[in-house]
Amino acid sequence: MKLREIGEFGFIERFSPEFKSLLTQNVTGIGDDCAVLPMNESEDLLVTTDMLVEDIHFLREGITPRQLGYKSVAVNLSDIAAMGGEPLGTFLSIAIPPEIEVEYLDELMKGYREISAKYKVPLLGGDTTQSVKHLAINVSVLGKCPKGMARLRSIAQTGDVICTTGYLGDSGGGLKVLLEKVAPTTDSNYLLNRHHLPEPRLPEGRFLQDFPGVHAMMDVSDGIASDLKHILKASGKTARVHLDKLPVSESLRKVCEDQRWNVEELATGGGEDYELLFTVEGGQLEELQEEFLRKFNQPVYPVGTIEEGEPAVQWFRNGQAVTFAKGGFNHFL
Repeated sequence: MKLREIGEFGFIERFSPEFKSLLTQNVTGIGDDCAVLPMNESEDLLVTTDMLVEDIHFLREGITPRQLGYKSVAVNLSDIAAMGGEPLGTFLSIAIPPEIEVEYLDELMKGYREISAKYKVPLLGGDTTQSVKHLAINVSVLGKCPKGMARLRSIAQTGDVICTTGYLGDSGGGLKVLLEKVAPTTDSNYLLNRHHLPEPRLPEGRFLQDFPGVHAMMDVSDGIASDLKHILKASGKTARVHLDKLPVSESLRKVCEDQRWNVEELATGGGEDYELLFTVEGGQLEELQEEFLRKFNQPVYPVGTIEEGEPAVQWFRNGQAVTFAKGGFNHFL
């Protein structure tokens, strides 16, 4: 059997049950954006780690080293945001092929420093080694949140409204711009920037963690078609999602129209948008939308509902059920 036959999460499911018995009380392990461990009487510790590998997650010739350093931290801080947490520090491990110049690494670390300073997150340590061919960057982040208040994937409730904090598909569109060498325009450059420089929704995550009625939450890393299924499986629920309500930027619409790309496929399966995907009690939605708009000057986008049923996404367009089989990003396909 090859990994491409079962995918990333099929592989994880083969071994993760064997480790559950090793978890101590009040520890959340594999299955959420972060591990959650007791830290003190009022706070829990959050731990996350993520790897970026050349030619899988990035093309060295398609991204500047400064952008790569920034993105390496951003995608990990996004996991802390997804739990409603506050980052405390990062650790960097990097495998470097012999042909990379020191000046390239200097620029990479400038990008790493830029986002670290922006969110006041110190680099606390790590490891360096040589690789034979590809650049590989692994970042781990420690964070904290109020005790028992981490926004887990497993706490979606029937009747919840499914929401996202921003546009979907921009990063996937940016990747297609890069791969298909689309001519530079204001819109294509916007998509490239969204792909190269994602912004972790840390303030938004802390706001949502503290808002009454917000239940499950995660970040959109592989695309909503894939990521929402994790919430549904963990919570034992089904979902109705309206394709016509997915928030899509005008830039993505324009480039998709010009290039004849399917905007729905990018919005649901493009991945790496790093917006927050969360569920909230229906009765709290209007107040949340008003407070969120007042605080962040941007809307919350309701895209569907949580219902009783087997873990699956039911897709609708203009009120009509449709068959839509687009999945999210899979590292082994």
